[in-house]
Amino acid sequence: MRGHIGFIALGVLFVGAAVYGFMPGSSGDTTNRAEPSASTSVASNSESTREGLSEKPAPQADFDFYVLALSWSPTFCQDAGAGRNRYQCGRDKQFGWVVHGLWPQYEQGYPESCDTSQPRQVPEGVGRRVMDIMPGMGLIGHQWRKHGTCSGLAMRDYFDLVREARQTVRIPPDFDDVNRQTRTSPEAIEAAFIKNNPGLTRSGVAVTCDRERLDEVRICLTTDLGFRACPEVDGRSCRRSQITIPPVP
Repeated sequence: MRGHIGFIALGVLFVGAAVYGFMPGSSGDTTNRAEPSASTSVASNSESTREGLSEKPAPQADFDFYVLALSWSPTFCQDAGAGRNRYQCGRDKQFGWVVHGLWPQYEQGYPESCDTSQPRQVPEGVGRRVMDIMPGMGLIGHQWRKHGTCSGLAMRDYFDLVREARQTVRIPPDFDDVNRQTRTSPEAIEAAFIKNNPGLTRSGVAVTCDRERLDEVRICLTTDLGFRACPEVDGRSCRRSQITIPPVP
């Protein structure tokens, strides 16, 4: 009798298991998996945002390439009007190459002071993030209003791109920290930049001069910061045979 009861109980268990397997929402249903929780989704989006900041943002505006203008600070600071920029030209400042700007360009000409939904004024908190390479809120604000607004980027993304562009270019050792007044040719400066930046060609860089002094080196970059040719910019190179490089104070 006990044996019969055991077989009956075992049969009941098998029937119950089979019925449970066909019930909705059971573990056997693999077609209705739970969506990620809200906290999981937020964390994933935050991580993607952080990663996106390290990538080169794709400009939405209508232009062809960028010019990275690197200014020789001692030349600028020798002029009387430069005394108003205490961030760049104070007695305790020793800047050499500084970023004058990152300028959107057409193959001929360039856009400027474009319409934007972004603020026209650069908050000090944003400006101070690039003050080490663009010394002065006046410089930073002017560059944003005239050139940055034409990039199609949000203000913070534009200045992130300015820093990335600056890091793309290697300064030749001979012209990195000039501590005494030097005479050389624009061609020698250009050749040194080409030598130290693989992929940069003579048609993609211009050395400009302020009367007889080194003024800037302008390097043409694609929208994803690769070197490229720019005949119009290159055509504005300094034509003097020799120029002076004022020393870093």
